[in-house]
Amino acid sequence: MPTSKPDLDAEALYRELLGQVRAGLDGVRDVAIVGIHSGGAWLAERLARDLDLTGRLGTIDVSFYRDDYARKGLHPDVKPTHIRFNVDGATVLLVDDVLQTGRTVRAAINVLFDYGRPANIRLAALADRGGRELPVSADFVGTRASLEPHQSLCLQRDADGHLSLTIEEDNA
Repeated sequence: MPTSKPDLDAEALYRELLGQVRAGLDGVRDVAIVGIHSGGAWLAERLARDLDLTGRLGTIDVSFYRDDYARKGLHPDVKPTHIRFNVDGATVLLVDDVLQTGRTVRAAINVLFDYGRPANIRLAALADRGGRELPVSADFVGTRASLEPHQSLCLQRDADGHLSLTIEEDNA
């Protein structure tokens, strides 16, 4: 199956995503941003800074909420969840780096509901690579990428906060 080579300029994709989010949330009240560790948290930090929402920024780790936890076990790099604002009635922008099956997003929504009942959850992803197993769709997306099943998109951040996105071959 042929693949389309996605545009992997993560900084350009971030700017595209920021523009979509800015337009999509214009006039919306009680907005909060929550990033999924780790790449989604990096993106959420930048979005919060660029949208002047740093006081309404949270991060979550979905490790204990994944439906494959029993099979995969505990990931060695579990991060704490930090949500220090009232989720009840808020419009929460949930941010992930790469959207694929939808299972990470499902787990993140479960975490959010442990903190309250948002009025609305909107989803932003830097890249959507398809392959959905659950009915999840991003409201805002930097790019859509078609990859081989043995490939993954990997977001990295350097010490200066510069983002890069690469295609990696899965070790299977």
